[in-house]
Amino acid sequence: MAAINHISTKWMANMALESNNPSGHQLRMDAGPDDGGEGSGYRPKALMLSSLAGCSGLDVASLIKKMKLSVEDFHIETIGELTDEHPRYYHKVKIEYHFFGPELNEEKLQRAVDLSVEKYCGVMEMFRRFAELEIETVFHQK
Repeated sequence: MAAINHISTKWMANMALESNNPSGHQLRMDAGPDDGGEGSGYRPKALMLSSLAGCSGLDVASLIKKMKLSVEDFHIETIGELTDEHPRYYHKVKIEYHFFGPELNEEKLQRAVDLSVEKYCGVMEMFRRFAELEIETVFHQK
């Protein structure tokens, strides 16, 4: 049987919306002042980039744990370029994985990134359907 996510999104006022999540948390979205909103929540398109980084980041965090790698910190920079014409969508996305620590195993960390990008991250696969992806891994040895 196929896995199904069911999200309910409610109009709050003006341009603000709120969605539930299977985790039980609520997520507020709103347009910016330039688009008639108040900026009181996440922008939906930018949230897509957070979903991409979150999906892949969870994979990488799990693999760091499984591989018993020494990493003090890591973060992901996700830069999306929108088309000029409406409907505007991301046609180019750069994803940078930054790892920090004094004893980084670069080969294994790169393997963790590659596994997420090529095999595990479903959001990455969805983005591949409409955007050109550029992946970069940066190691910050302390």
